[in-house]
Amino acid sequence: MARVKSWSVALVLIVCMSLSYLGNAADDSGLGASFIFGDSLVDAGNNNYLPTLSKANIPPNGIDFKASGGKPTGRYTNGRTIGDIVGEELGVPNYAIPYLSPNATGKAILYGVNYASGGGGIMNATGRIFVNRLGLDIQIDYYNITRKQFDKLLGPSKAKDYISKRSIFSVTIGANDFLNNYLLPVLSIGARISESPDAFIEDMISHLRNQLTRLYQLDARKFVIGNVGPIGCIPYQKTINQLNQNECVDLANKLAMQYNGRLKSLLTELNAKLPGSTFVYANVYDLVMELITNYDKYGFVTASKACCGNGGQFAGIIPCGPTSTMCQDRDKHVFWDPYHPSEAANLIIARQLLYGTTKYISPMNLKQLRNL
Repeated sequence: MARVKSWSVALVLIVCMSLSYLGNAADDSGLGASFIFGDSLVDAGNNNYLPTLSKANIPPNGIDFKASGGKPTGRYTNGRTIGDIVGEELGVPNYAIPYLSPNATGKAILYGVNYASGGGGIMNATGRIFVNRLGLDIQIDYYNITRKQFDKLLGPSKAKDYISKRSIFSVTIGANDFLNNYLLPVLSIGARISESPDAFIEDMISHLRNQLTRLYQLDARKFVIGNVGPIGCIPYQKTINQLNQNECVDLANKLAMQYNGRLKSLLTELNAKLPGSTFVYANVYDLVMELITNYDKYGFVTASKACCGNGGQFAGIIPCGPTSTMCQDRDKHVFWDPYHPSEAANLIIARQLLYGTTKYISPMNLKQLRNL
């Protein structure tokens, strides 16, 4: 049952922006805070504090995460997320703290806050199969609370400058809106009868436009938005559809590509409409598809089989847990579990987003966005 938060991967990505950490957050130089919104690709532990079926705070998740000594933290991978890696590459010392963590108080939030939640989506109905999760609307509600806390910590004038000029807002979301909403058997059948794919995607874009505009109204100015990755190629989808290793689910990928086209247009629209804003588009779909198609060139032995999981040819049915079969060559698998990339894959993705060309990140890469 899915934690299918695939990698919107993007997302992941972005998400990535755990640029989170920056040295002395309250000084007058360098990056400010990293605010991370999204799904399980970037969840750093929020779902640990929810009564939900989507959790990753069980072994062997986190087995290669050095900061915890190999203990699970709630990250849906074996090691670092893309956000973690981005932060390290930029030399910042602390990870953005999960909003629901008891430690998310006082000066700890000055480095950044992570609101992401496994199972979350753009639409409020997305992920209801997991019972509880934080959708993007609720994540922004929580940021609104954080925004007021910044005023108290720094004073209104300095807080506004710190957030609007020095902080980065990353949004990695959308895959669950397909995998755990529109395409989900039984639960979504009514929606699919009443709403065409075009109409559903327009609904997603309309909601996202309002959500990003709301963040802008709360002083966000630097944004990085990940598109939806090739969700038809994850081990879960290949397994349940009984595909060969070089095949992907056509409908899922077509929906992702259609949404991605509308997302790119939306960001162009918002860049023009919202004064002083910079919206960066992370093309996670093409980046991950390159990794899947040419996995051997990047040192992987498979882009089809999950390292940790059970069920079917690609270990893609049962999520990673204590009773799962786990590979020994974890750095040779593109996928850690039926839905999420391994740390090794995250490393390649993060570096492209940090330093890459407009093929994968436009109109500028993340290092350029930080220095803007």
